[in-house]
Amino acid sequence: MRFLSLLVALLLTLLPVMAKGLLTDDSVYDQVRIRLANDREIGGNAIDVKVTEGVVELSGKVKTEAQKARAEKIAKKVKGVKSVVNKLAISPV
Repeated sequence: MRFLSLLVALLLTLLPVMAKGLLTDDSVYDQVRIRLANDREIGGNAIDVKVTEGVVELSGKVKTEAQKARAEKIAKKVKGVKSVVNKLAISPV
């Protein structure tokens, strides 16, 4: 019984610490948007970001294939991103 009480107390102590490590879709969304906006190559493009259970979906238009690939690479590097669905269209104008 004493062991069980100790175990419960330990879990209650560690649970908030472990929960802080979990990232919400909102925080992942914010980080992806910030990193895309701060990138010199991507920053001016209108890229829409949607995050569902850690899966990032990029949509909108970019000017080159290189920008499309870079946007995906940036999104993949964000902590909490499980995968990226790249629906960006290339539109040189």
